[in-house]
Amino acid sequence: MAAEQSMQTPVTASGDTRIHNIGYRSYDGPRLGRAYARLSLYSQSLRGSYGLGRSVKSKVLPMLLFVVMCVPAAIMVAVAVATKANDLPVDYTRYAIVMQAVISLYVASQAPQSVSRDLRFKTVPLYFSRPIETADYVRAKFAALASALFILTAAPLLVLYIGALLAKLDFTDQTKGFAQGLVSVALLSLLFAGIGLVIASVTPRRGFGIAAVIAVLTISYGAVSTLQAIAETQNSGDGIAWIGLFSPITLIDGVQSAFLGATSAFPGGVGPSDAEGAVYVLFSLGLIAACYALLMRRYKKVGL
Repeated sequence: MAAEQSMQTPVTASGDTRIHNIGYRSYDGPRLGRAYARLSLYSQSLRGSYGLGRSVKSKVLPMLLFVVMCVPAAIMVAVAVATKANDLPVDYTRYAIVMQAVISLYVASQAPQSVSRDLRFKTVPLYFSRPIETADYVRAKFAALASALFILTAAPLLVLYIGALLAKLDFTDQTKGFAQGLVSVALLSLLFAGIGLVIASVTPRRGFGIAAVIAVLTISYGAVSTLQAIAETQNSGDGIAWIGLFSPITLIDGVQSAFLGATSAFPGGVGPSDAEGAVYVLFSLGLIAACYALLMRRYKKVGL
């Protein structure tokens, strides 16, 4: 709050002039430090991923995608209850693979929203002025988008689980499947958030960021699926698993089919072996770590 002091000094015969001495009172309130600043940035970024606290127009797409993710799960539950089925039409670990287009669209729309505006309006150096640092900014943004993706992908699994219990399906089997599904979508959320933020941080143009994220996620999956199909027709079954390392969605598919009891979407329905699955896990974790390192390097340059 500014305190204004003034004094009159005669300058000319035509009149007087005022010299304003503007001083600023020092802040004497509580200093909450880096942890509070990091938590605030995380919460605001997470809210922004669903348009909360922003205009109505900003809420439309993320909320619509959330509904699109949950509606098929609700329909499956209704069918299972009506037909008194012994199991759900889709496994918990399979649901995110089926809905990958919706997930990719969400990442493409929200990753640039999270970081591109800060680059465009050059507000990143203001974050780093004090007390927040580069690592705090990157961790908050990474955690916020990963959390938003986990909410998006875990919510329909919760709908399936509650519906399965209402349909009086086996509690043990459903609980095990639900837990496996949560592990799968947690890994997917971290991987997709990292890739989306790295791509979006390259350009301050939100439109370019959206197009780039969609291109990377869709083209990589299309190319890998095509090559896997060709490998199957050529009876090169051993190469199918290794080709799957080059697309984020097939990485998740390989991990869950190797260790979470999921049915693989690879050609022929044969996923990676345990040894190959271990490579998938290490490759996925390494890719997440690489995304974090690239973001740190990028924002250290931006904050200079």
